[in-house]
Amino acid sequence: MSRQAQNRSASGSARSGDQDGEHQLDHRFSNLGISSSDLPTTDICPVCRSSRYLNKSMRFLVNPECYHKMCESCVDRIFSHGPNKCPIAGCKRTLRKHRFREQTFEDIQVEREVDIRKRIASIFNRREDEFDTLMDYNNYLNDVEDVTYNLINGIDVEETEKKMQAYSASNKAAIASNASLASQEAEDLSALQAAEKEQARLRRDAARREEDLERREKREGRQRTINRLASGADAKKLEAENKISMQKRLAERDQADRLKANGLSEFVVKGLKMKKVPEPEKPFDAFGGFSVQPRYFAVQERYEWPWLNNVRDDVNINAGGYDIQDFHTRALCEAFSGLGVFIGKEKRQTGMDNGALASKAVGTEGAAQMSVKDVTMADPF
Repeated sequence: MSRQAQNRSASGSARSGDQDGEHQLDHRFSNLGISSSDLPTTDICPVCRSSRYLNKSMRFLVNPECYHKMCESCVDRIFSHGPNKCPIAGCKRTLRKHRFREQTFEDIQVEREVDIRKRIASIFNRREDEFDTLMDYNNYLNDVEDVTYNLINGIDVEETEKKMQAYSASNKAAIASNASLASQEAEDLSALQAAEKEQARLRRDAARREEDLERREKREGRQRTINRLASGADAKKLEAENKISMQKRLAERDQADRLKANGLSEFVVKGLKMKKVPEPEKPFDAFGGFSVQPRYFAVQERYEWPWLNNVRDDVNINAGGYDIQDFHTRALCEAFSGLGVFIGKEKRQTGMDNGALASKAVGTEGAAQMSVKDVTMADPF
C-alpha cells in the first residue's frame, strides 16, 4: 500500500475513531452524571477526544509549526511513519514527530511568543560593547523589537523573514562568534557561582571554628585568672593583661576580615565599547609638514658690512616694509643651494644614459663647482 493510501486510511480511521470515541466519552460521562461540555477544553484532545479525566497519565504535545495541541497517542499514530499534515481542521502545515514537545506555558500565545523571541535572539545577538554610543545600541534594540512585533502579530511576515535571512547570511561569522562568547560567559558564570558557593561554605566553616576557638580561649583564660587570683596575684595586673590580649585578638580578627574582603570577587560591569582617547590636535601647519628652515646655514640677526648698515638705517627703504633679513636669507640660499645635488646618484636612480643627461649634467655640474668654490672661498657674510 502506498504512503498516500495509508494516510487516507489513517485519516479515515481517525475520523471514525473520533466519532466513536466522542460517543463513548459522552456515554461514560453520562453514566457518571457529568457532561463532556462541562470539562475544560485543555484536558480534551481535539483529535481523538480523549480526556485526561479518564487517563491521568495523558500527555499533551504541541508543535512549534502551528502550536495545535494533541495527545501523545495521536502524535505516535499519525506521525510515526514520517511527516504528515496537521489533523486539525483548516490547518495545512506539515508536521514532523521529532518537533513535538510539551507545552511550557498555559497560554499558547505566550508559548509562541517565547519561541519567536528565542529564535530572534539567536540571530540578532550583537553585544552592547560592539557599539560606540548608547544611542546606536538603543536603535539596534528598537529594530530588533520591530522584527519581533511583526512576527508575533503576523505583520509583513514574508518580508520580515527575508530580512532576517539576509541579515543572518551577511553576519554569519559575527553571529557564531557572539554565540560562542555567550556560551563561554554562561560557563564562566556557572563556574563563578560554584566558586562563590564553595568560598561561602569555607567562610562559614572558618567562622564556626573561630567561634569555637574563641569560646575555648575565654573559658581557659577565665580559669587561669581564677587560679592566679587564688594564688594571690595582683588583680589590676591581671586586668591589664586581659585588655592587652583582647586588643590583640580584635586586631587579628580585623586583619582576617580585610583579607577575606580583598579575596572576594568583584562585580562584572558590562558597557559600551571602550572609546579611544583622541590625540590632541597639532598646531596648523600651512606647509603640511614640509620644513622651510635652512639645513646648511644659519641666518644671523646682524652682519657687519657698511653697505648693509646703510640699507638697514635708510628710512626711505624701510618705510615700504623691506626687511634686510630677506636679503640675508636669499644670499645664503644662493650660496649653499647646490650642496645637496649628487650627479652620480641621480643617474643611477633615473637609469638614463649620459647622452640624454648631457645638457642637464653640464648645468648641474657647473652649479656643483660653484658651490664648492663658495665653500672654499672666504665668505664675506
